[in-house]
Amino acid sequence: MKNVLSIQSHVVFGYAGNKSATFPMQLNGIDVWALNTVQFSNHTQYGKWTGMVIPKEQIGEIVRGIDEIGELAKCDAIYSGYIGSAEQVDEIIKAYHKIKSINPNALYLCDPVMGSPEKGCVVAAGVKEGLMNIAIPQADIMTPNLLELRELSGLAVENIDQAIAAVKHLLAKGPKIVVVKHLGSAGRDENKFEMLMATQDGVWSLMRPLYPFTKQPVGVGDLTASLFLANLLNGKSALEAFERMGNAVNDVMSITHQLNSYELQLIEARHVIMNPISDYKAEKIA
Repeated sequence: MKNVLSIQSHVVFGYAGNKSATFPMQLNGIDVWALNTVQFSNHTQYGKWTGMVIPKEQIGEIVRGIDEIGELAKCDAIYSGYIGSAEQVDEIIKAYHKIKSINPNALYLCDPVMGSPEKGCVVAAGVKEGLMNIAIPQADIMTPNLLELRELSGLAVENIDQAIAAVKHLLAKGPKIVVVKHLGSAGRDENKFEMLMATQDGVWSLMRPLYPFTKQPVGVGDLTASLFLANLLNGKSALEAFERMGNAVNDVMSITHQLNSYELQLIEARHVIMNPISDYKAEKIA
């Protein structure tokens, strides 16, 4: 069994951050060690919430505790998502270095959660700079959305050619794989949901249906990144992991839309998370 240290947000009600990532990875046979950067009552898009940012010291303390019982060597990947403060970026990288010193094969997936093209960049001061200057050079895998791709690359991304240039720019900074969770307005078909995956071997696009939600569910990016990582850890190639993840996420979105829900229906969709029904294929475009 593979093990992932997942460091990101937690909501008590609903699905975002670790609540959106842990169960899907577990359904795919991955043991998840969930470490929360914030604990909120619900995701922030409701417009109001309660809770707190977890003190940065907790990250190092928790990792030290796992190490002291001799289990840190079993960690196969560290996965960071929503970060509550700039100081947490340093602690996450320290944790990765500690794990990497014990298990040189451990992966680091950085989901650089900042916001969306609609909301803009909404993270705490210094988080974006920490991700750009510290996390990107260390990460094996980056999973930005359109806004995050623009912010991290520093490039204009308004169409598919510019998106390809931006993902290649990120690859040059150190990551081996870049997955763009949603191209949005930069995609080739406004009526489709398009994702990109880039490696040193090329760039692939995967298109799936775009469901007409009244209010778009939150946590889709967390689900996307978690399933891509789970499939890689289960021995899939990058392309196989990309396609299987894309199809599973599509099936979750289909069920969530059918149930007219603002929250992802992960429990209702558990069977398709394990065994996707959809069969969309990725197309190599560069």
